[in-house]
This record gives sequence, structure tokens and C-alpha cells, in this order.
Amino acid sequence: MLLIDHENTNRGVVDTRDAVAIAKEAGLDLVVVSEGKDTPVAKILDYGKHQYQQKKRQKQSAKPSMKEVKLRPNVDDADYGIRINRATEWLGKGNHVKFQVRLRGREHQHRDRARELLDRIVEDLKQVGKVQSLDTKSLIVQLVPES
Repeated sequence: MLLIDHENTNRGVVDTRDAVAIAKEAGLDLVVVSEGKDTPVAKILDYGKHQYQQKKRQKQSAKPSMKEVKLRPNVDDADYGIRINRATEWLGKGNHVKFQVRLRGREHQHRDRARELLDRIVEDLKQVGKVQSLDTKSLIVQLVPES
């Protein structure tokens, strides 16, 4: 078997008994990482730590991510439709979606239009997501997938 020691150096092809002896000498475990057709690849490592790191990676990849969509209050219908469709896809995949309406200059005088846009977003996405938080002061709405 091809052996990689605990310092990640390739020891080359080594007999199984010798590999086990090297692992015991280091106080670690001998783990077969890849069973190749010709020669299997084994690595000397702490198996408990290896399992812990694998579980940690799995949990992290399973964690829903937060997707963010930024809008202006005078967004065109076509652009709005594209963003709603993307948000529908993301919510369908289990991700969270955050919509933020940004105001510039004189747009601050018409905050009611921005609030109406947020209400429209919530209404259009109520089949696939539910509101986690709605902040009308900072014009942000967060949606989570419908359970």
C-alpha cells in the first residue's frame, strides 16, 4: 500500500505490517483513504479528529446561506420579475433571502414607495417563503423557506 505519514510526506509503497508499526510508533491510526485498483492509499492520522472534521464540514455545507438582493424603489417590472424568480429558486433550495431597498437623495422623501415595494415582495413570495424579519425603518425584509 502507498503510505502517507502524519507529516503528509509520501513514504511510497510500504508493506501493511510496516505501516501499522509506523502508525503505532507515532501513536496514531492507519486509515485507508482510497482503495485504488493497483495500490490502496493509506494515511497515518488521528481517526477521531478526522471524523470530527468531516462531520463539521458536512454541517457547514448543510447550513443554509443568506442570499442578498438589493433594489431601488423605482425598479422596472422586468428586473423585479428576475429578482423574484431568483429568490424563488433560492428559497426552493433552502437558502434564506434578504431584500434591501436602497434610497438615494430625493428618494428619501418617498419612503412609502419603498415600503410598498417590500410589501409587494412579501406578497409575491408568500407561497415559497415566510417572513423572518421585516424592518421598515432600514427597509429590509428577510425571508426563510416555507416549512
